[in-house]
Amino acid sequence: MEQERRTPSAAQQEYIRNEQFHKRKVAVVRVMLLVLLLAVWELCAELEIIDDFIFSSPSRVLFCFWRMAADGSIWPHIGITLLETFVSFGLVVGTGLLAAVILWSSRSVSEILEPYLVMLNSLPKSALAPMLIVWLGNHVHTIIIAAVSVAVFGSVLTLQNGFHSMDPDKIKLIYSLGGSRRDVLLKVLLPGSVPLIISNMKVNIGLCLVGVIIGEFLAAQKGLGYLIIYGSQVFQLDLVVMSIGILCVMSAGLYQGIGWLEKHVGR
Repeated sequence: MEQERRTPSAAQQEYIRNEQFHKRKVAVVRVMLLVLLLAVWELCAELEIIDDFIFSSPSRVLFCFWRMAADGSIWPHIGITLLETFVSFGLVVGTGLLAAVILWSSRSVSEILEPYLVMLNSLPKSALAPMLIVWLGNHVHTIIIAAVSVAVFGSVLTLQNGFHSMDPDKIKLIYSLGGSRRDVLLKVLLPGSVPLIISNMKVNIGLCLVGVIIGEFLAAQKGLGYLIIYGSQVFQLDLVVMSIGILCVMSAGLYQGIGWLEKHVGR
């Protein structure tokens, strides 16, 4: 009897097959679309419809990557960009969560600081980066702070709004059972906000990568952002396009990593 209850019905099995087919179809179409775009790009360069010196081509980009990978010159640039992204992402997550909890715990502090957070979040961070270089110098920590400034204010606002929209009945229940504000935070607010925190992390990992590249444009001797600026200055467009391609792969991988974390936490 118990085995019968565990066995999916015919309708459930059909639904599962349809979902699996849909996922496979989406994956195949994604790959085909990428291959088609690369093929058209390569064909246009070969037929001289576009100037491959200006627009490069997939084969030239691949050769550039292979040459730099063979002599080992590309790996330090990828490594420093990844390191700066991970460090800034950790700081954004920790700082954003701590600041949101503080704002949630004090209504007065929240109302006082909210307009300033909105103002700082809307400030163009590319305009702030040159000032950070003057203040802090041309160092790695300057790039990390620039990356943190891109994401942290939006993260605080998102988490704060999520905390304030928590189900008030659950909070009243904790208080009615003799719980404290600390109990509300640890037993209702943070556990109930895990999906919001993970969703916010998905956004922040991309923003941190953008912030790192902005910082490397201005204050770096290594990194993919440095390669983009260097390549554009010496008209090595293959180097520029290769660096952009690596950034695309890197951002997709980081996003998928957070997606894996979301599934793991969900289970």
